[in-house]
Amino acid sequence: MFAYDSWANRECLAAMRAAGSSSADCVRRIAHILSAEKLWLERIQKHSQTMPVWPSSTIDDCTRLADEISSEWRDFLKKLEAQAPGASLDSKVEYRNSKGEPWSSRVEDILTHVLFHSAYHRGQIALQMRASGVTPAYTDFIHAVRQGLVE
Repeated sequence: MFAYDSWANRECLAAMRAAGSSSADCVRRIAHILSAEKLWLERIQKHSQTMPVWPSSTIDDCTRLADEISSEWRDFLKKLEAQAPGASLDSKVEYRNSKGEPWSSRVEDILTHVLFHSAYHRGQIALQMRASGVTPAYTDFIHAVRQGLVE
């Protein structure tokens, strides 16, 4: 699922780039998707937050971050897979949200949230691009599988 997420983020960025001048709001949303993915990984790994939740970024910044975060998630998930089956997915992560409130969530729930959160905002980007008269990325999961774009 994270391979799909990475592909879908790259497709979204490519469609925004192909559109020429993407709206500032679309760029802001994709930057938020990527920043949130990085933030959640940092929380799981008990690292300090390195980016704001809603960063000011360019499409080029987002492309670099998409590559970086995709690689970081891939590495993390490989390590997770090597551990005792299921043990790490049930582990609790203690963190503070962007409002400073303390929370605790299972790793499995965080992974699910990251994927759904990204898909939600990519949908908003697609809607906004269509409303502006440009073609958004076609990021349906089944399309990616049928075309052999993700395994």
